[in-house]
Amino acid sequence: MVDLQKSWQIMWLSLGAKTESDRLLSMLLDAYSEPHRHYHTLQHLTECIDWLNQSRHLAASPAEIEAALWFHDAIYDCERHDNEERSAEWALSALLSAGVSAPTASRVADLVISTKHAEQPAAPDAQLLVDIDLAILGASPSRFEEYEQQIRAEYSFVPDATFKVKRLEILSALAARPCIYGSPFFQARLESQARENLQKVCRVCLESQNT
Repeated sequence: MVDLQKSWQIMWLSLGAKTESDRLLSMLLDAYSEPHRHYHTLQHLTECIDWLNQSRHLAASPAEIEAALWFHDAIYDCERHDNEERSAEWALSALLSAGVSAPTASRVADLVISTKHAEQPAAPDAQLLVDIDLAILGASPSRFEEYEQQIRAEYSFVPDATFKVKRLEILSALAARPCIYGSPFFQARLESQARENLQKVCRVCLESQNT
């Protein structure tokens, strides 16, 4: 089990921060514990860091990837479309205030933006980060089902028919990619299961539209 506090402290030192981080850590833990969250929670953060620990040897700058993971869902409002930008701004401001170098802070902010999943990134560390964020797609069928229920709970204010149309749109776009995951590490471990999971939920969404 990932020890979030210990993981944070090691990452913080590795970034070259000059100040203590207890208050920032507390703020982030509180953010991931907001009551409107059901998937974008400490569970998701823990799963992401666990995957990073398994693939850390592939990262050029693992501390930067970990910092981006901590901040990538730091601001999460289901009714807005700029969560990643706002989270990246928080990351940049917090890291600069802590004495982290400007190039490092900027790279972390750029990594956060990559989790918008607008396209598959070419840079290896961004590619690894995005694969980690999408690892849930290749989870066991039971965990994937839980994930789908958690996402639905976050969007409980959206009518069921509308939700299924939008969900189908998002997941179909991911399934249409030649590879869901950019790195061979995640392709070997998760690609096959992710395609099974996506096919199943897309089929359910389509069937519901046709009834």
